[in-house]
Amino acid sequence: MPELKTFLLPDAGEGLTEAEIARWLVAVGDEVRVNQPVVEIETAKSLVELPCPWDGTVRELCAAEGATLAVGAPILTVEVASVPEPERPEVLVGYGPQPERRACDRPSARILAKPPVRKLAKDLGVDLATVRPSGPGGIVTREDVTWTHEQQAPQRLATYPGDDQPWLVGGTVAQDGRQTRVPIRSVRRRTAEAMVTSAFTAPHVTVFHTLDVTRTMKLVQQLRNDPEFADVHVTPLLVAAKALLLAVQRHAEINATWDDAAQEIVYKHYVNLGIAAATPRGLVVPNIKDAHRLRLHDLALAIGEMTRAARAGTVRPDQLADGTITITNVGVFGIDSGTPILNPGEAAILAFGAITKRPWTHRGKIRPRWVTQLALSFDHRLVDGGLGSTVLADVARVLADPAQALVWG
Repeated sequence: MPELKTFLLPDAGEGLTEAEIARWLVAVGDEVRVNQPVVEIETAKSLVELPCPWDGTVRELCAAEGATLAVGAPILTVEVASVPEPERPEVLVGYGPQPERRACDRPSARILAKPPVRKLAKDLGVDLATVRPSGPGGIVTREDVTWTHEQQAPQRLATYPGDDQPWLVGGTVAQDGRQTRVPIRSVRRRTAEAMVTSAFTAPHVTVFHTLDVTRTMKLVQQLRNDPEFADVHVTPLLVAAKALLLAVQRHAEINATWDDAAQEIVYKHYVNLGIAAATPRGLVVPNIKDAHRLRLHDLALAIGEMTRAARAGTVRPDQLADGTITITNVGVFGIDSGTPILNPGEAAILAFGAITKRPWTHRGKIRPRWVTQLALSFDHRLVDGGLGSTVLADVARVLADPAQALVWG
């Protein structure tokens, strides 16, 4: 028997609670497929296409174009064919957990794998049902199992309790290994309360650093002439983003969230790198998921795609959510520096200023050099001056001498 399912307006990210139906992409009676865009919604930050979570036939559009709806309100009804139990889970692009590589949801009895491969999977804790086979006839190989294990294993930046990291002592590691929650202790709580009740509405601190980035400019030119980078737009922002990722890798405690309700500090074992982008609708900060895993070329691709989507107003809700640290390129406006405001839930944001030719002391002589200024704003409840200054100095060190990336990366 057919079944009617109602698609509810999802959380569009960045704390927004409502959105406007900008344009319907389907009509009543249309056949739709899973992940097919069905409607454009406009928030205060961006224009977003929402994909359908099911295959079926559109039976009702629950709101007219121009209507403003609250998150959780019905927007679309789809008639779907009933699925015999067990029903496959519905996975909507950009919503809910999505492993990087997914199995074909085969019943375990039909999984083809030799005994040594099954033992390997058991030893590694890999469910063979989550492995996509690449062997002849659909058989699971050792390489398939190890690849899946690498993708499912926690990609840690911060280390776990007991690894001589005092800021993680006493913490509880999430089941997926991607974050650690540490109770807020009395000293840090009193410090935070004092700062929050100070003259600032938030305990917001900024440190600055002016530096010679001539070597970064030479690297940018080299990459632009490199055939392997011919398909991407290489800019100094790319090197700055990589430098920030390396600094977070070296000082992972800056990649954290203050959870006031739970009275816990949440240390993230991944970096979702926010890229602030100015658009006709205002500033948006989509983020690149698991940016710490990306090589320089892939990071360039991701920055380019994210920037284009932000300017076009087609950023998805999931791309605006769960950022961990952000970089904002104020230099594109000819601005030397600034005091960037933290994104909610993040401990730090880096402002990358304009790069200009200036007289600079180099090897004991005054020479024209490419110079810029960096500014790192941070939440003083989570980051003290020493940590913030060290992170900024690490970013500057890579920009001053990109060869440092080879040493640290």
